[in-house]
Amino acid sequence: MIKNISTRDARFPIGSGHGSDAIHKDPIYSYAVTLLHDDQGRTGTGLAFTLGEGNQLVCEAARFYAQRLVGKSIEEIMANFGALQLAMADEQQFRWLGPHKGIVQLALSSVTNACWDLWAKTRGVPLWKLLLDLTPEQIVATLDLTYLDDELTAPQALQILRAAQPTRATREGVLKSGYPGYDTSVGWFNYSDELVRENCKRALAAGFTAMKLKVGSRDAERDLRRAAIVREVAGDDARVMVDANQQWTLPQALDICQRLRAINPFWIEEPTHPDDILGHKTLADAIAPTKLALGEHVPNRVVFKNYLQAKCAGFIQVDAVRVAGVSEFLAVSLLCKKFGVPVVPHVGDMGQLHQHLVLFNHIGVAHDAVFLEHIPHLREHFVHPCRVESGVYQTPQEVGASCDLK
Repeated sequence: MIKNISTRDARFPIGSGHGSDAIHKDPIYSYAVTLLHDDQGRTGTGLAFTLGEGNQLVCEAARFYAQRLVGKSIEEIMANFGALQLAMADEQQFRWLGPHKGIVQLALSSVTNACWDLWAKTRGVPLWKLLLDLTPEQIVATLDLTYLDDELTAPQALQILRAAQPTRATREGVLKSGYPGYDTSVGWFNYSDELVRENCKRALAAGFTAMKLKVGSRDAERDLRRAAIVREVAGDDARVMVDANQQWTLPQALDICQRLRAINPFWIEEPTHPDDILGHKTLADAIAPTKLALGEHVPNRVVFKNYLQAKCAGFIQVDAVRVAGVSEFLAVSLLCKKFGVPVVPHVGDMGQLHQHLVLFNHIGVAHDAVFLEHIPHLREHFVHPCRVESGVYQTPQEVGASCDLK
């Protein structure tokens, strides 16, 4: 039984240009942390990611949501968590502050992720194992599919999960081989050209076969020059992605994305405003077959549904520490499976939580194992930092969701 709850405003200045992009020039990687303390001495840890200012507001909102869990067992909470999450999201006064976006959604993410972590710890298994051990019915019971039923009903979600079960054994090898990663730290926005070149060489030496560059400069020639450096060092066989972090207007994106096609990008990420679904559709049609990746700033399953319906997203980067936690991540993942679009998460959690989720996506949902973003800058702050060897995420064995902070 959950005896009490607490929150933590955790902020980690990283400096040295790390984490910089076209919009966020000096980020402070931060977590609004929810802690659920049970009567057996266990603590469920949930994270939502921010860049510093306002983090305390997310903590306050998370405390509001988490209070309603006190006095309940985690098994009781998770048995029908989808209905509980809907009830929390629809709390009338807080809902006005969203709905399903901004501070209240981030707070719900933190609380939801703490519930999943405590559930895995209570059952004594890593989160990926808990997810694989649950029946399709138990998984679907944790999901709020409200507003998705024009595209994904509960019976359809069950059908997707059941259809993947007979072939699970063909995909379980990933537990031994590990899940492939890509290096997103070779080309932070504030890095010099020389440092980008050296980082690409280091990434290749470390075993990475995919890497990402931050673009979105006021001078498009800088973006093109740096992208050419990455492609030159990485070689033709590597996957190279570029990420504009929403910097461009649609006319700018139409121009620069055409020019970036010269380096054969695996994807172009967040080219314009994340709410501009029709703009992304226009851009996707104009630069096809080059694909767009998006989702870092998409706050909920409804907007993801619209992107999928518009058929303009080549890769969906849903982030479980931005949407309403693991449960909404899973709902979006099932929706993507129906539409045949790969899920390649953004890792606001630094890959700690998502290393579990991509294993379930591949084994339990039958998504392709594309790769998972790797950002190393907060490793020292986690009790069990993710292990990436030769460019590959090693399967975590500790109980829970790997989100405990020191």
